[in-house]
Amino acid sequence: MPKNGMLIRIALAVAAIAVVAATAAGSGSAARTSGVTINGAGSSLIAPAIQGTYWAKHFHGATGNTVNYSSVGSGTGEKAIDTRQVSFGASDAPLSVYKNTPNPCAGCVQIPWALTGTVPVANIGLANGKLHLTGTVLANIYLGKITTWNNSAIKKINPGVKLPSKPISVVYRSDGSGDTYVWTHYLSAVSKAWKSRVGFSTTITNWPTGTGFKGNSGVAAAVKSTPGAIGYVSAAYVGSSHLDSAALQNRSSHYVTVSINAIAQAAKIVTKVPSNNEISLVNPPASSKYAGAWPISTFTYVFLHKNGDLNAAATNTTKAFIKWALQHGQYMIRPLTFAPLSSIVINASLKTLGQVSFK
Repeated sequence: MPKNGMLIRIALAVAAIAVVAATAAGSGSAARTSGVTINGAGSSLIAPAIQGTYWAKHFHGATGNTVNYSSVGSGTGEKAIDTRQVSFGASDAPLSVYKNTPNPCAGCVQIPWALTGTVPVANIGLANGKLHLTGTVLANIYLGKITTWNNSAIKKINPGVKLPSKPISVVYRSDGSGDTYVWTHYLSAVSKAWKSRVGFSTTITNWPTGTGFKGNSGVAAAVKSTPGAIGYVSAAYVGSSHLDSAALQNRSSHYVTVSINAIAQAAKIVTKVPSNNEISLVNPPASSKYAGAWPISTFTYVFLHKNGDLNAAATNTTKAFIKWALQHGQYMIRPLTFAPLSSIVINASLKTLGQVSFK
């Protein structure tokens, strides 16, 4: 064969390999794409699962791709994905909550990708589960109607427990927060007074009493440093911040402490996922099926633009990361008190993820 003919054949073979590689990179296979960095922002609830030694680290080890995540609150995360500042947003409140905001995320989809709970924590010297609370008592504390720990309503549901005479210092989230959405949704479900006076949202502008702090870490630090304080944090922050959580009465009249089993039991109410993937687990009904259910359980969502990120590589890597979290990351985050998603929810999430593509 002439030398020129051999060179032509080699050039054509190299070109063919390049075409195949480019096609693979554009098909969404993160295993064939390495060195891509994607950024996410939003929920502080999901932050411990992504950061540290969990999802981002293991995904990087498996694929060579990097995931950066900013724990800035669910509301800010929704704004960030709407304006395409990030590859994905994360929120514990569904997209419907943001529809009346100045810039709702047009063309976004939501994908449930983790399951946990929001938890009342108190600094009164009682270990986890030793303090009993009901929805009504919680609502009245946050309405400013119950102001001391030895109030008769609290003493009634804590027989034999020595309660301090300290004033109650109410702590809440000052930023746009999915935990606030879940917390106030629960209070609205158990208290007509709360529902009519305050309602529920990611941002509450008319808190009846208390002091606001930013993020789960801000609330956790405020409760820990303030004797007599009460606040709410996602379950992952209870242990990591060395806080004392309360046992909460559910609709089956059982006092339950937050746990993976209690959260998973609340999630049993999900037998079908709606097309928009919005699911509420707040205050499961009274039933032997949900006797041990945690009443403030919640799914947390990742938000994506349906037509993808700013380029194909980022789109494919983001999709691969979410798919990896759904299929390989669920049991990894059990130490953070995240309950694994059911196959019903995972299948619905993967179906929606499949609808996202770079355009």
